[in-house]
Amino acid sequence: MAGRPEILFPLFASLETLEGVGPRTAENLAGLGIEKPRDLLFTLPYSGVDRSRRASIREVPLPGIVTVEVVVGSHQPPRAKGRPYRIFVRDAQVEFQLVFFHARGDYLQKLLPTGQRRVVSGKVELFDGVGQMVHPDHVLRPEEAGDLPAFEPVYPLTAGVALKTMAKAADSALARAPALTEWIDPALKAREGWPDWHRAIAMAHRPETPEDLAATAPARQRLAYDELMAHQLTLALARAAVRRGKGHQTVGDGALRQKVLAGLPYRPTAAQDRAVAEIAADMGGALRMNRLLQGDVGAGKTLVAFLALLIAVEAGGQGVMMAPTEILARQHLESLAPLAETAGVTLGLLTGRDKGGERAAKLAALAEGRTQILVGTHAVFQKDVVFHDLRLAVVDEQHRFGVAQRMELAEKGQAPDVLVMTATPIPRSLSLANYGDMDVSVLDEKPAGRKPVKTALVSSGRMEEVVAHLRRAVAEGRQAYWVCPLVEESEVSDMTAAEERFKHLRAALGEGVVGLVHGQLPPAEKDAAMARFVGGETQVLVATTVIEVGVNVPNASIMVIERAESFGLAQLHQLRGRVGRGAAESTCLLMYQPPLSEGGKRRLGILRDTEDGFRIAEEDLAMRGAGDLIGTAQSGLPRFRIADLERQAALMAVAQADARKLLADDPTLDSPRGQGARVLLWLMEQDRAIRLMSVG
Repeated sequence: MAGRPEILFPLFASLETLEGVGPRTAENLAGLGIEKPRDLLFTLPYSGVDRSRRASIREVPLPGIVTVEVVVGSHQPPRAKGRPYRIFVRDAQVEFQLVFFHARGDYLQKLLPTGQRRVVSGKVELFDGVGQMVHPDHVLRPEEAGDLPAFEPVYPLTAGVALKTMAKAADSALARAPALTEWIDPALKAREGWPDWHRAIAMAHRPETPEDLAATAPARQRLAYDELMAHQLTLALARAAVRRGKGHQTVGDGALRQKVLAGLPYRPTAAQDRAVAEIAADMGGALRMNRLLQGDVGAGKTLVAFLALLIAVEAGGQGVMMAPTEILARQHLESLAPLAETAGVTLGLLTGRDKGGERAAKLAALAEGRTQILVGTHAVFQKDVVFHDLRLAVVDEQHRFGVAQRMELAEKGQAPDVLVMTATPIPRSLSLANYGDMDVSVLDEKPAGRKPVKTALVSSGRMEEVVAHLRRAVAEGRQAYWVCPLVEESEVSDMTAAEERFKHLRAALGEGVVGLVHGQLPPAEKDAAMARFVGGETQVLVATTVIEVGVNVPNASIMVIERAESFGLAQLHQLRGRVGRGAAESTCLLMYQPPLSEGGKRRLGILRDTEDGFRIAEEDLAMRGAGDLIGTAQSGLPRFRIADLERQAALMAVAQADARKLLADDPTLDSPRGQGARVLLWLMEQDRAIRLMSVG
């Protein structure tokens, strides 16, 4: 794909080419992330001021903004230092004052000569029954007053940039906006009543009423849609790149799956059956699978993933299951081992710890096909790891594994099918933003036999009661997690909090009963402490949030979370999911420090009332916003300038369908609409998409 289209050059020039923007202003605007005219076009006014002309300040409820023509009367310079400079003026009905602080008299004499007419606009307040306008926003000659819009847009500002400068620069950028070929599906555009791009940008910058500023205004909706469309086009191109044909279709005879299902003490849920069927259909298809398996804590993702791996083995191939850490890889191995035994399948483990002869032997077994299913960490990516016939890669915990890694994994073996598992229920709008390049299977039922976890709120003043409750539970042979609060300042204070709590509990419950893990521990010590807890040597594990993901200790039936109000909803839900995995009744105690804020009350209340991860995620999105929800820093979530993921979630789904359909009809984007879409990608700076197209 050639470089940036010429029609967009003016929008990518330097800011100083705009009217009224010098080097200083350009530098200040960079603070708002505005570096070129294009960025200014996508920085829309967020409110507006009614500047329509009135005959008199009496026509407006005060205090309020008034625009009125006046005759300038006498000037009254300040009598003492620090006092204001006053100018008496009269509109059609009443006399009032213009008030200036720290102003030069000669400047004001020029600006407002006595006896002349001027149009002034600004906020008027009453003091002792006299109207005062302090520092008018505008002072114009009657013949210039036509330039003042009746509804003046207000832009987000940064230090050193005045509203006037911003408005002037935005106007100048607008003057350069070209008319572009339409990239939106014509039927959709007509149905929604959206304007053309050029008109939409102009309308958004020149609102005429407060309604024009709302996210629901047609011009704004259209511009939001353009952003979402560009993002979904990028994901659709990534999806097409990842899903190009594969060496062979993987169809199993079901024999191994039958054995495993027959050996289970329960029947899979309807959601599990449906997910396995969707995966089997993808694996049997000519295109590569790129599917996300989204399930709440304890929805039984592991079984679905294992059945998928068995399809690969039934077809004569191999499968790999990747976990983010060694502990989780070992846990996967332990939970899969009994299933593999039932099926009569060989399972192997490969982590960064394997060295020398042992590693060489494992690699040989893999290359010769003797190891049918491999469980491992990122070590399975290394150059010397060669599979005999890799058909399926299952990746655990998506958010540490972005689009780039998905593509890297796709280069191993004969382009294996990819199944990604995530235990974070994500509201639909966000899962489309983050995983729009994938097809999604959702496990939305709890398997039989999972007991609900009793959740209670306890104030931190009742600490000793909680410790006494733990003492009884430990005496009965139960295990518990104790999660320490997140301390904002630094990891060091997280560590101190955990160490203090560890000492306190060890003194209360006895030596050897309590273990400790936190982020500052060397990995080997962390693993050892976890292993002792998993093996039941220690009965209480004091931890910072390192235990969030995937740890499985069926005997642990108590979860204490200290300062629960300092955690996010999704995190609390994940932590609670660590208990309730065994036969015992489980409890989760949310300890909080009173008084709770409104938000804190609402968060803890939602957790107490529901265990449905999807409902919790929707609430979380409503309360915190999209960026926070997946932790913007590591989420790779695009930062939209106009689109609002919370309020415009429905548009995202339309954009995904539209983008996929456009690529299906015109894979090379060569039709007129396809060419328009290419310009959209350049306009929205979707460099990744542009690279994918040139590779494609």
